[in-house]
Amino acid sequence: MKTQDETLARLGARIRSLREERGMKLKDLADTTGLSDAFVSRLERGQVSSSVANLIQIAQALDIGVSELFAAPQDQSRSHVTLHRHGDDGEDQSIPSTGYRWRLFAGGMPNDDLEVFHLSFPRKNRMDLMVSHPGQEYCYVISGRIRFHVGAEVFDLAPGEGIFLNSELPHRADNISEDEARILMVVAKSPQKAEHFDWWRVPSAAAPPRSPKSKPQGD
Repeated sequence: MKTQDETLARLGARIRSLREERGMKLKDLADTTGLSDAFVSRLERGQVSSSVANLIQIAQALDIGVSELFAAPQDQSRSHVTLHRHGDDGEDQSIPSTGYRWRLFAGGMPNDDLEVFHLSFPRKNRMDLMVSHPGQEYCYVISGRIRFHVGAEVFDLAPGEGIFLNSELPHRADNISEDEARILMVVAKSPQKAEHFDWWRVPSAAAPPRSPKSKPQGD
């Protein structure tokens, strides 16, 4: 089993190789994704971990799927059948600065329209900023309780509940559980590329909660 340092080193080397194959300078990749030159440089050297949102941006800039950042590309541009069974051992990616862990379950090929992620939130974790970006997403709570902030509205979700949202609306998700919370997140890929904050990397904050709604209106 690879250590986190080995995983980061392999990921960084892969990103650098793909960038150079396309004749892109480091600054070109940074400008296209909206990430800083310093962050991209550290990422390519395996000195910092990345989040789902940042990797989606990098993959789009390189015109590949997220899965190709971790392995050599396959002889297809779209996934045909992806099977995930109970007990399948995948490799979690972690964000030390926030405590988040995530894993890509499905999708990730260049022409796939959707990508499916498993996210683990550290206990009682809140984010300081709302974010927005092109596309749509659906989040289904597997365990714990998650508070979703979407625009001016707040929704508390328990296990077995989910929320669909237009990602262009300002949003964030907080774990309000005593323990770690887990969600399944489905992201509709967008051909647009835009600069946006990455809420997996935003420092935790003890912002006062608004009065929550148990479910989105209309349910």
